[in-house]
Amino acid sequence: MSTLIRGGLVITTEGAVTADVLVDDGTIQAIGADLDATGHTVVDATGCWVGPGFVDLHVHLREPGQEWKEDIASGSASAAAGGFTHIVAMPNTEPALDAGHLARYVVDRANEVGIVNVIPAGCITLGRNGEKLAHLDELWTAGVRLFTDDGDTVADAGLLRRAMDYLAEIGGIVAQHAEDPGLARDGHMHEGTVSSRLGMRGLPALAEEVIVARDLQLVELTGCRYHVQHVSTAGTVELVRRAKAAGLPVTAEVTPHHVAFDHGLVEGMNPEAKMYPPLRAAEDVAALRAALIDGTIDCVATDHAPHSAHEKDVPFEEAPRGVIGLETAAAAVNTEVDLEPVEFFDRLSVAPARLLGLEHGPLAEGASADVVVFDPAKAWTPDAFKSKSSNSPWIGKPLTGKPILTMYGGRITHQEAR
Repeated sequence: MSTLIRGGLVITTEGAVTADVLVDDGTIQAIGADLDATGHTVVDATGCWVGPGFVDLHVHLREPGQEWKEDIASGSASAAAGGFTHIVAMPNTEPALDAGHLARYVVDRANEVGIVNVIPAGCITLGRNGEKLAHLDELWTAGVRLFTDDGDTVADAGLLRRAMDYLAEIGGIVAQHAEDPGLARDGHMHEGTVSSRLGMRGLPALAEEVIVARDLQLVELTGCRYHVQHVSTAGTVELVRRAKAAGLPVTAEVTPHHVAFDHGLVEGMNPEAKMYPPLRAAEDVAALRAALIDGTIDCVATDHAPHSAHEKDVPFEEAPRGVIGLETAAAAVNTEVDLEPVEFFDRLSVAPARLLGLEHGPLAEGASADVVVFDPAKAWTPDAFKSKSSNSPWIGKPLTGKPILTMYGGRITHQEAR
């Protein structure tokens, strides 16, 4: 079935233009003004931005092993509702994705579901235990391009150097969850004025920054591509900025919750405010927003981390860290960060796709129809999700902007009435 997306602001290779987009047979057939609607299903995109589907470098789908929190089917549905067409599945599953056959399982299962392109990340170390390298060659053959022990830092610098040496040769990316385990031990929130007032042990900003600083020296030594996951501090922003100025192959992501909230949210001791890394000080939030605008931080990644209700319904200190974010990500960024439409799609779609080597960019005739229609003015308040979990800090909080249509390979995977 062919679809004509009518009258939106279309993000094209020539910039943002008001136009129609005709989709048929899985591809974008035409982009232009006043295209003939005869025989096509028409989607009214007046007032909307029409661009490449969002790409998320950092999603926890929990399958295999923790399907009661999320699985590939529910996570894919959540992604489509959030406007995503490509997502990277983190390897901290049970078992961890440290071998080729496990990565292939994720791909095969995602293809069965068929509503979003799920790209598995692979572990850096076996079992994410930080002691021996994972089967990096097998993972590469299985299509893995991004390697991480996310949830834990590769603390052993010698082991990380060996991984970087190997991945630099083949073109792989090391993505680091940067948190010094000694400095962060037993911490539950950001170490600062709020933690002092609450009498709660904190995680200092330095815990993130010392790992990034160390790793950047390894990047300089090995030439390996390096990606900083969920940047949370102003100090890390400066490290990334200097590394880029020096020409190092470094990229970085920020989560929607780290540009939306600061550690004051923890005052209410709501477990939905327990993040990993923790929500930081207001000055860190300001630095993150500015870095996302100027491109020092390349992209937005949700760190979508589902937990079941019974896991979160405990005292703050006992609760697991992490929140879901796929269905609120674009809205949160649109609400909190002043990005023009082209930059908005660059940070949510184009830059993460480029990092992964995907052929997915501004819309063009002949390209695969992986498209999102985003209404930047739609006001809404989250109260329910496609995800199996509902551990979201945005429940009951007004947001502005919402995906109203998502297409993957020309097939509509999510649509809302306007």
